[in-house]
Amino acid sequence: MDKHISSQFDNELTGVSTRVLELGGLVESQTRHAVYALAQFSSEVADQVIASEKQVNQLEVEIDRELASIIARRQPTARDLRLLMAISKITGNLERAGDEAERIARMVKQILEQGTPRNLPSSELRIAADLATGLLRKALDAFARLDVNMAVTILKEDDLIDAEFNGFVRKLITYMMEDPRTISASLDLLFVAKAIERIGDHAKNIAEFVIYVVKGADVRHTALTEIEKAVQ
Repeated sequence: MDKHISSQFDNELTGVSTRVLELGGLVESQTRHAVYALAQFSSEVADQVIASEKQVNQLEVEIDRELASIIARRQPTARDLRLLMAISKITGNLERAGDEAERIARMVKQILEQGTPRNLPSSELRIAADLATGLLRKALDAFARLDVNMAVTILKEDDLIDAEFNGFVRKLITYMMEDPRTISASLDLLFVAKAIERIGDHAKNIAEFVIYVVKGADVRHTALTEIEKAVQ
């Protein structure tokens, strides 16, 4: 590959990576607005989250189209191919994180339409939601910098979201046992909590693909101690 073609290829890689970060920014905003809609019981904000899903889906399609074009024209090898494959996986995870944000918004609207009790611990979900959105932002930063150390940190912090989720579930069970009238609303909040947990899982997946790009090691379904050895 001559210098001119190589420079064009680098520009294309940079361009598609930038689009991924743009998608990530949209999904992060979507998630934050979904959590705000829950905290404030705002149907209007929930509607905005739902409407933004179209933009997320369209950007995913455009990125996939760009990836297919680059692979067909450039026939990349080694690390460049790993990067393109990882971008495809990262894009998919971001789109699914956006789906979870939309799911939260739809649950907020359902809670409002049912007129269910507001004395349930919905505000406590913000702790887990803040952790999840923080992980998503860190995952995007790790991708932008191809920072494997930050990626490993994300894998460790995902356990905090799982702990928050488990604690929240125990609290909801207590509410339902004490007052059966809260069962329906509690189940709605349980689905919201699960959506938040999944957003954290998608951030974790992105971190794993960053490690794959830099180290060439597929660390999915691998113990954290083994991952730490792989990145050294």
